[in-house]
Amino acid sequence: MLTGGCLCGGVRYEASGAPFHETVCHCSMCRRASGAPMVGWFTVRREGLRFVAGAPARYASSTWAERSFCPRCGTPLTFESRDFPEEVDVTTASLDDPEAVPPRDHTRTATQLGWVRLADGLPRYTDARDDS
Repeated sequence: MLTGGCLCGGVRYEASGAPFHETVCHCSMCRRASGAPMVGWFTVRREGLRFVAGAPARYASSTWAERSFCPRCGTPLTFESRDFPEEVDVTTASLDDPEAVPPRDHTRTATQLGWVRLADGLPRYTDARDDS
C-alpha cells in the first residue's frame, strides 16, 4: 500500500496494487500544472486509488484529460486521461515515500527544457513510451 497527500495535509490518499508506468514527464502541460521543470508520475488502476481524507478539486486541463489538486494548498495530485479510463496517474512527489516508486524512464522529452541535463541513464522517449 502506498500512501501520500498534499503539502497541507488536507487531502490524503492510499494507492493499492502494483504501480506501473513510472516516469518523469517533460511535457509543457505538466510543467505548467506543477510549476516545475518536469513531473514524476506513477500509474495505478482506478479502483486502487482511494482518498481517505479531504477531497481534491478537479479541472479539465485539456479536452482529453482531467487533473486534481488540493483545493487549499494547490499540490498537484492526479492526472486522468479519457483514453485510459481504468487508470489514474499520481504525482510521485506527493507520496509519503517517493523513493518507493522510482521512475523507469523519461517521457515527452521532445519538449524537455534546454537547460535540463539528464544523467540518470534511464530510457528517454520523445513522446509517450510505446506501451502507454
